[in-house]
Amino acid sequence: MVRFIRSTCPLEQLRIAQGDGSYARLMGQLQKTDLLILDDWGMQKMTAPQRQDLMEVIEDRHGRGSTLIASQPPIEHWHDYIGAATVADAILDRLLHNAHRLTLRGESMRKNATPLTEAVYPS
Repeated sequence: MVRFIRSTCPLEQLRIAQGDGSYARLMGQLQKTDLLILDDWGMQKMTAPQRQDLMEVIEDRHGRGSTLIASQPPIEHWHDYIGAATVADAILDRLLHNAHRLTLRGESMRKNATPLTEAVYPS
């Protein structure tokens, strides 16, 4: 099973799940997911509860499933995004230890004009 979510969404879902009693079920679902895709990683700094929740998710998934992270900020800035150096070290150690890293270069594909765009919006 593959799960695609914006990086802040699972953390918000975990906060809600702690309040409504579905936390264990949600953690089980995240742990069993073969590929967890976190999009928009690093868009805003994490709070202490978000760091703790992320650490639990990453720890539970470590060695069991793949995690793909799509991020604008380079890895060198992820410590700042996560905060709390010790927790950031633990999370990044688990995420990056066996990671395959792809760095894209060039302009955003959204900036490239398509024939349809050119026909609708001539310059």
